[in-house]
Amino acid sequence: GFENYKKLFADPVFWNSLKVTLWFNLLINPLQIVLAFALALLLNARIRHIAFFRGINFIPVAVSVPTACILWDIMLSPEMGVVNSILVSLNLHPQPFLTSSSQALGSLIAIASWRGVGYWALFFLAGLQEVSPSLYEAASIDGANRWQQFKNVTYPMMKRPLTFVVVSVTVANMLLFAPMYILTNGGPEQSTNVLMLESYNSAFMYSDMGRATAIVVILLLITLVNVGIQFRLFRAKH
Repeated sequence: GFENYKKLFADPVFWNSLKVTLWFNLLINPLQIVLAFALALLLNARIRHIAFFRGINFIPVAVSVPTACILWDIMLSPEMGVVNSILVSLNLHPQPFLTSSSQALGSLIAIASWRGVGYWALFFLAGLQEVSPSLYEAASIDGANRWQQFKNVTYPMMKRPLTFVVVSVTVANMLLFAPMYILTNGGPEQSTNVLMLESYNSAFMYSDMGRATAIVVILLLITLVNVGIQFRLFRAKH
């Protein structure tokens, strides 16, 4: 019952997990949305072989999460990783990445975005292709430049796909824990210990189902409040 919440609110590990979860989402959500929208605009361009580039964009999505995590773990290895080899070849210092408490969360954001940006870009691309070319032709005749066309045509017509992606990104990243579990297990120094991972560990490592359930309920409430605010904001802009 409520005793689980009393213990939870007195637990510094929970508060650290809450802070990490909020900080992770504060950084990754805008990053993925902006990059996905920009990528969709590029993939919507009418150039030769655009279907090929769209196929390349979908490759990270087709890679399973465990496989992607293993690949990135190898590439970000401090000793033998490809990324550090490139840095050294450029006369830059090698980085600890996932083994550093100051870089691990940022590395996980990069890994999750590598796989997520292309996926969310597909929804933006579908929305862009629904915009009638005649609207851009009319705006061009009226003397609108590229920015004005984006502001007055593209963005208003993309509000519904944008609302869907913003809400979906929020929910997906709030519940994300597989990369943390596979790559860092919440470390180093609890720097990547998000609430979902803490709930999983409580349930399956320490057999404390009451604590795990309490964490999930709090995470669900945070997500619902966040999504409710987003729906209200987008509705106000219509």
